[in-house]
Amino acid sequence: MLLFLATNTLLGVGLAMDAFSVSCANGLHESGMSFRRMSAIAGTFGWFQFMMPLAGWFCVHKALEHYVAFAPFIPWMAFGLLLWIGVKMIREGLRGGTQKERCSVSGGALFVQGVATSIDALSVGFAIADDNFGMALFASLIIGTTTYAICLGGLAIGKRVGTMLSDKASVLGGAILVAIGIEVLVRGL
Repeated sequence: MLLFLATNTLLGVGLAMDAFSVSCANGLHESGMSFRRMSAIAGTFGWFQFMMPLAGWFCVHKALEHYVAFAPFIPWMAFGLLLWIGVKMIREGLRGGTQKERCSVSGGALFVQGVATSIDALSVGFAIADDNFGMALFASLIIGTTTYAICLGGLAIGKRVGTMLSDKASVLGGAILVAIGIEVLVRGL
């Protein structure tokens, strides 16, 4: 059991790195966010990292032929989603705008970020395919919880740096998202 916990925690750390980077970018973009908002953002990333391995497990058991046909498009989708959000943030930062316009990451953008940073976790479902549903659920819970904790740290770091950078934080945060999108695409090809 200890090996199971350690393995899935380390798996969660590895899977959370994209979400950590995006959390840093979100903290840069919204340097005045409350802990409640930070928890909601980190919870979104944790939720997607929790759900994607279960979806992958389900694909192995129920719909593998559909997933295999879809798999080559996953890096392109993540790249497109992160590019879209990143360019939007860069434009907002360069345009200036009011503080209210730039103060928070929208719910729609957060949803897109959650999907884009967790798509690779679908493949974890293949790694846990030999487990029964209860063990797959527990592994996914460990991964999601680990992601939540790591993203809270990323948001705190981003907030700290965002406060120092003031109005250029959105540009930097958007550039980080574009870079992550490119990295996901290159890694996936």
